[in-house]
Amino acid sequence: MTAQAKKLDSADRKALPSHIYDSFIVGAGISGIAAAIRLDQVGYANYKIIEKASRVGGTWRENTYPGCGCDVPSALYSYSFAPSAQWSHLFARQPEILNYLEDVSHKFNINEKIEFETELNKAAWDNERNLWVLDTNKGQFLSRTVVFATGPITEAQIPKLDGLDSFKGEMFHSARWNHDYDLSGKRIAVIGTGASAIQFVPQIQPLAKELFVFQRTAPWVVPKPDMELGDFSKSVIAKLPIIQSTWRKAVAQSLNAINFGLRNPAVLKPVGELFKQVLKSQVKDPELLKAVIPDFTIGCKRLLFANNYYPALQASNTKLIPHGLVKVEGNTVIAANGERHEVDVIIWGTGFEVSHPPIGRRVYNDKGECLNDLWKQSSPEAYLGTNIENVPNAFLVLGPNVLVYDSFIGLAEAQLDYIVDGLQKIKKHNISKLTIKPQVIHAHNERVQKHLKTTVFNAGGCKSYYLDANGRNFAAWPWSLKKLRQRLKSLNIRDYDVTYQTTTNKIDA
Repeated sequence: MTAQAKKLDSADRKALPSHIYDSFIVGAGISGIAAAIRLDQVGYANYKIIEKASRVGGTWRENTYPGCGCDVPSALYSYSFAPSAQWSHLFARQPEILNYLEDVSHKFNINEKIEFETELNKAAWDNERNLWVLDTNKGQFLSRTVVFATGPITEAQIPKLDGLDSFKGEMFHSARWNHDYDLSGKRIAVIGTGASAIQFVPQIQPLAKELFVFQRTAPWVVPKPDMELGDFSKSVIAKLPIIQSTWRKAVAQSLNAINFGLRNPAVLKPVGELFKQVLKSQVKDPELLKAVIPDFTIGCKRLLFANNYYPALQASNTKLIPHGLVKVEGNTVIAANGERHEVDVIIWGTGFEVSHPPIGRRVYNDKGECLNDLWKQSSPEAYLGTNIENVPNAFLVLGPNVLVYDSFIGLAEAQLDYIVDGLQKIKKHNISKLTIKPQVIHAHNERVQKHLKTTVFNAGGCKSYYLDANGRNFAAWPWSLKKLRQRLKSLNIRDYDVTYQTTTNKIDA
């Protein structure tokens, strides 16, 4: 660590705030809201939340593209402590999910504790005082611990292509949808066929003069078992909470079955053949059918659910181009096979930068090193998706190698069992510095990578966003959700290097 990073000059010290928080939550999306509620429930009051936007919601605030919704049933895509009887469909749409998150935040009095429009610029560990120094656009804060609840899907990804700056038409990413731009009668190029594009393509297809969908790899798109829930259904669910809890359990069991298949790819082969037959019944044109049949095991890439995607591809004004976009010349988009089309607008359905958690650009460990710089040299690693080597008193929600096929809300709640237990132990036992042991995190990740080799993510014959530039699976959890919950039930202090406060260095907030 440099001398500059180790020491603050006298002027800087005078400028530092006097109040020291027990914990600091960065982000007020699904994870940050849940973290604050859990802290309140255990009587942990001296904390602060910052949120860069003017309202809560995270990814459900940012993504407002037409057709945006959840591909996990609403019963499970909600907090276990705050069930809702107001969902209008089995699979909730984006506006309803955002309203739900805002309602929960108000109901549990979280909004009053959030400092909105406050963005974290840098979080650096101060070794001299065992504190986090958090620089934001609203000033500096001090905290004994930090919970980074910024999520893995926050940074929109747009590929760097030759000639892109020569394009004179309209261009935007699905996560930054331009609602002021009228797509009616326009020639539209959609780049990518991931989860977002599957949802918005059917919505914009009727508006377009011509719609060109660029597809590098055909995804698995299976029928969505959705249905509308009218006022009568809502009233029954509200009067009989057992319906909601039974529904939630049934969905959870279904996802457990899917997770079993993901861990045992041989089980998925007949499932894949079944859905290929379903696909053949949906797509009549032989050339289009050939282009949309995936060439990898189902589940290797994210499984997508839709009932209107293939009909949109078969519309007379739509053309699927089974190749990636490689070049732009003025308003002409050029595919990898040389195919050229002139368009008025480009919509990027290219997903997010997920291989390196975006928060890493702003976090510095106890050696003064930027996490993102370290992750450029090697793949990001965490212990139980939560603790990072040489990053003391800090917890990451939905970090590396914690994802299973389940609700992000459910995963966040499971991690918060672990995190809140850790925060309570730090406070109760006067711990000034808690750092995951290097041998613990290394042994854990060796086991994770070993067991991932036989899962569909690694052995299914695809290149997904689960694999980073090094070919390493940085995202998936190789075992069951039940095992993950068991591991996250409580924090084992023996897994950490611990420094306790003494009477001479104890800090009074």
